[in-house]
Amino acid sequence: MSPIADNLSNTGENRCLDFILGLAATAPTTPLKVALVTANGDDTTPGTEVTGGGYARQNLSVAAAVSGATSNSADLVWTNLPAVTVVGVEIWDSAGSPVRLWYGPLSASRTVATGDELRLTAGSLTLSLG
Repeated sequence: MSPIADNLSNTGENRCLDFILGLAATAPTTPLKVALVTANGDDTTPGTEVTGGGYARQNLSVAAAVSGATSNSADLVWTNLPAVTVVGVEIWDSAGSPVRLWYGPLSASRTVATGDELRLTAGSLTLSLG
């Protein structure tokens, strides 16, 4: 998986700036969730999320940031997937109307068959701001 560097959504960027500048004491509604996408989005538009089979967004666990970066501290596992080619991931909060915070492509697309699993091992999803 490629690092997700400088791929905050516009909403994520605004929330970070507001927090750092003392304009808001807001934090995302946890747990944060990782979604799989079949077409990548951009700063303003979400990608096309996988649907069907046993697909569901997975909870993201991370360690404290060091040197401006962090990564998933536990494996992310999706089981019983539909037949699909996954090209990227997105990170959403768990608000009643979820907010997309991050997005990014996989270093290589992954094609799975019906019923297969996709696993991102601990440490493979790296998040940074620069």
